[in-house]
Amino acid sequence: MKLVIAYIQPERLNPVKQALFAREIYKISVTNALGCGRQQGYVKAYRGAIQEVNLLKKVRLAIAVNDEFVEQTIEGIIEGARTNHIGDGKIFVLPMDECIRIRTGERGNEAIG
Repeated sequence: MKLVIAYIQPERLNPVKQALFAREIYKISVTNALGCGRQQGYVKAYRGAIQEVNLLKKVRLAIAVNDEFVEQTIEGIIEGARTNHIGDGKIFVLPMDECIRIRTGERGNEAIG
């Protein structure tokens, strides 16, 4: 079992979801996030005052998958999120020791579904 965490551009969320659904990966968690990497933010003028914006809006996806779905999940995220510009995002794959479905008490691979 693995936990796939991805940070992507907010406008790329729907293409990523469609790419994952096409690969039969339906269970995802989505949260809003702020961060910066190589983009290093931007400078804008608002009512005559210059503001430096360092933290940019991102979307964080968390997807728990069985080992046989890891590559499909990564490929789906890349397919939907890639624009070939700086700021497309990052994917992290972490080992997951345990998963428990609260409703049934199932554990491990069966609990992920």
